[in-house]
Amino acid sequence: MPVTRGFSRRRPDSAGRLPPGQYDTGAGWPVLTAEATPRIEREAWSIGVDGLVDRPTTWTWDEVQQLPTSSYSGDIHCVTTWTKLDTVFTGVSLDTLLAAAGPQAEAAFVMAHSSTGYTTNLPLADVTDGKAWVVWEFDGKPLTAEHGGPVRLLVPHLYFWKSAKWISRLELIAQDRPGFWESNGYHDRGDPWLEQRYQGDA
Repeated sequence: MPVTRGFSRRRPDSAGRLPPGQYDTGAGWPVLTAEATPRIEREAWSIGVDGLVDRPTTWTWDEVQQLPTSSYSGDIHCVTTWTKLDTVFTGVSLDTLLAAAGPQAEAAFVMAHSSTGYTTNLPLADVTDGKAWVVWEFDGKPLTAEHGGPVRLLVPHLYFWKSAKWISRLELIAQDRPGFWESNGYHDRGDPWLEQRYQGDA
C-alpha cells in the first residue's frame, strides 16, 4: 500500500485512544492508495445499493444531497499503523441508504465497490445501526480526491482499508467473499483493537 506522505508526531492526549501498535499522526493525514487517484466530477458520481435487496436503488449527487445528513466525530485507524484523532466527517448514514433499498433476510454481508474497481467486504452488522456512512466532507470542507472524494465509505471502527475510497456501489450478499486487500492476505474483518491486520490474526 504506497504512502505518499506520512507523519509521526505523537500528541499527549492520545493516551488510551490508540489501538495496539498504532501511533498518532497529529495534524497530518497520510495519503494511501492501491491505485491511481481518479478525478470524478460530482455531477458524474452516483451510488447504488443492489444485490439481495427488495428495491435496487441508485442516487445521483443531487439526490443523495437531499437525504438526511449525518456526521461522525471520532478517530480513524489505518492498518499501516497510523491513527488520526478527532476527525469530523459529514455525509449520510448507510442505514438511510439500506432502508431505502430494503435488505432481504438472507443478506449478511456487503461488498463495497469503488469506481476504480477496488472492493472490500464487510459484515452487514458492521455497517448498520449507526456504524457506517458515505461521506463527502472532512472537517467542514469537501473531501479531496486523494482522500476518496467526492464520496467515500466511512467505517471508522475498522481499519481504514475497509472505508473504500471513491465509493460507487454497495452490493448485499449472503455469503462472505474477499475484496481486494482481503484477497491479498489482509484480515476479513479488520478490527484495530484486536489487531486483525492479516489473515490468521485473532
